[in-house]
Amino acid sequence: MTDTEAETPLLFPGAVAERTPDKPAIIMAGSGEQLTYGELDAMANRISRMFRAEGLEAGDHVAFCLENSLHYLPLAWGCHYAGLYYTAISSRLQTDEMAYIIENSGSQAFITSPYKADQAAELASQMQNVRIRLSIGGAVDGYEDLFETIDGYSSEPLDGRVEGQDMLYSSGTTGRPKGIKVPLTGLALGNAPGLLTLAQMLFGATEDAIYLSPAPMYHAAPLRFCLSFQRMGATVVAMERFDPEEALAAIEKYGITSSQWVPTMFVRMLKLDDETRAKYDVSSLQHAVHAAAPCPIEVKEKMIDWWGPVLHEYYAGTEGNGLTYLNSIDWLAHKGSVGKPLLGELHILDDDGQPVPVGEEGGVFFSGAGEFEYHGDKDKTESSRMGDKSTLGDIGRVDEDGFLYLTDRKAYMIISGGVNIYPQEAENALTMHPKVFDVAVIGVPNDDFGEEVKAVVQPVDMAAAGPELERELIAFCRDQLADVKCPRSVDFREELPRHPTGKLYKRLLKDEYWKAAGRVI
Repeated sequence: MTDTEAETPLLFPGAVAERTPDKPAIIMAGSGEQLTYGELDAMANRISRMFRAEGLEAGDHVAFCLENSLHYLPLAWGCHYAGLYYTAISSRLQTDEMAYIIENSGSQAFITSPYKADQAAELASQMQNVRIRLSIGGAVDGYEDLFETIDGYSSEPLDGRVEGQDMLYSSGTTGRPKGIKVPLTGLALGNAPGLLTLAQMLFGATEDAIYLSPAPMYHAAPLRFCLSFQRMGATVVAMERFDPEEALAAIEKYGITSSQWVPTMFVRMLKLDDETRAKYDVSSLQHAVHAAAPCPIEVKEKMIDWWGPVLHEYYAGTEGNGLTYLNSIDWLAHKGSVGKPLLGELHILDDDGQPVPVGEEGGVFFSGAGEFEYHGDKDKTESSRMGDKSTLGDIGRVDEDGFLYLTDRKAYMIISGGVNIYPQEAENALTMHPKVFDVAVIGVPNDDFGEEVKAVVQPVDMAAAGPELERELIAFCRDQLADVKCPRSVDFREELPRHPTGKLYKRLLKDEYWKAAGRVI
């Protein structure tokens, strides 16, 4: 070991376990079950040794699909300790979607749980390249029990460990999901990625932090932030599933200092009655980070009024090609912004790749940050590029102070009578109507104008759905926005196809209406 290596602390659970083996590494918010850092590290070491004994080397690939549980993060660390690529698969996907990801990623191992037993059985004949099939938390036909399998392996660390890397898949809102592959660093285990520096500087990632993760761990931000906080020796409190009142209860019960949310969670909490919201002490919160979807201005104003100036927002993607950030104070001075660039150089470009003037809308691109590719999809990778710049497909503008404002996804734009309409504005307005639980605004076929604006609403009370509420919602929107941006009609549904991370499967809704009209988008 060189002098430099000796002076640089290694950041991973094993290093924490050497200092504080009995400190809780993870607590399940609902059940109260917990693992210490000593237990987490021992399990991760055994898993990594099992993979190596089965012939998997650094750079090989594994996949897993299970619900939030006590052993989710130890499994991820076991893959990481072995220097593997690992893909966390959404537990809400259908069997053929899961099979596609397992095959496309080149996974040689697949780990699941009894929660997915039916699909696990269906997958058995569709995983030609998978040699290792394991189950956590109970028996699944055709799968070996993980705990029994690793029981014979030493809890001592492997020699020569290097950093592993997640390879997560896009949500697949437009076609098949794409694997986002970032090159392995080749660095020794414990040399933390750049995300940790951000988590330390901006989001309170210290060994004294108590971090609440209310979202599914298979999503990029929850998984990466949980792992980052554990690198520092923080305690992660994970919710089995999000519930607005239970989230507030967890903040009070565990003295949560840091947390990460999506705007739909804020909306759900704000729609609790005043008495319920006032029951819980949230004063321990120092950092409430949010991202993943646009946050309506009114929602964020109310959250800052309630929780104080502890909200931190960033804009980035699983691709890691750039990142913007702002705190509550900066947001109050630039309401609606998602911040200024911290990673990469920000560019707003027209369709020809030319910069647009300050204040005008264009495609949001980054350069000079991380490199990525869409695994096995050269066309998709190339379509995200303009020269040395890459995009996530969003439209936005920059103000004179350099703050970025997102308009919407380019793919969601509605063209009605030649007018470009971004549905996010109407969604933001309708979200705060007291009778609206969830809403999607989409473009549907119109013989005269090509498309027209429609709102699909999940009402708080389905019994209230009907023409009267439709008129009320359209009028409510028109009080805030130009008529052309507002829905001409409203349909009501008991539930919208929304991902647990907050992302709306808007393409599924649009497909229904266009297919019904015998047309394509």
